Amino acid sequence: MVNVELSPEELERLSRKVRLRILHEDDDVVLMTAPNEEQLVNIIYELLQEKPLNLKEVHLVLSGIASEDKIRRAVSNLVENGLIITGPDGRYRAVPA
Repeated sequence: MVNVELSPEELERLSRKVRLRILHEDDDVVLMTAPNEEQLVNIIYELLQEKPLNLKEVHLVLSGIASEDKIRRAVSNLVENGLIITGPDGRYRAVPA
């Protein structure tokens, strides 16, 4: 089983980096749109540029935003396009530019 090694502070910091379009905001509720496939690829790529993460950690950061299947497809897309690689520890890393 893959371990999650994100501290609550890291999880909060990474979650705040995810930017979605706000449809409505008031004192009680913030309503945002879910990302489309292209936006999700970009979000995951930006997260992996910030910090190497395994699939479980990516899913934890994006909990409530995207399903595990969509996350897997986005990660596969990034791997196929050579933008990320899998390290020996099972974490995905952005390829240095």
